[in-house]
Amino acid sequence: MQITIVAVGMRLPSWVNQGVNEYIKRFPPEVNVQLSEVNPVKRNKSATREKIIKQEADRIVIAIPKGSYIIVLDEHGKTQRTTVFAKNMDSWMREGKNIAFIIGGADGIHEEIKKKANELWSLSDFTLPHGLARVLLTEQLYRAWTVIKKHPYHRE
Repeated sequence: MQITIVAVGMRLPSWVNQGVNEYIKRFPPEVNVQLSEVNPVKRNKSATREKIIKQEADRIVIAIPKGSYIIVLDEHGKTQRTTVFAKNMDSWMREGKNIAFIIGGADGIHEEIKKKANELWSLSDFTLPHGLARVLLTEQLYRAWTVIKKHPYHRE
């Protein structure tokens, strides 16, 4: 199974990279998790929000592996329980699906990307900084995998 996290933003604080890398390295070889960073659009006086998110959308589309099941992380998406997430992940693994999670930039995600998505999810009712969203997502991916494998990491 291939899981790609497509995230707008580069050169984030070291704690973000450390957290993401810590959870990614815990996965077995049959679950390949990769982070694909997308350059954010440079802001200037003539750049409108719509223009920025459209340009970032074009970059995001290029970074999504072909044939992926796409899940956009959006504040208006539905929240997931860890156990439901684990059931979904187990199903995707059995079906041989490759998954792409999309984390947008500071100005949000263009409607074009949301329309391409198979699902819209929210990680929290809180607004999260993008770096923290990366760490939280990779931790939840790992947690879901441990639920599937009946590993003691997750406790109910």
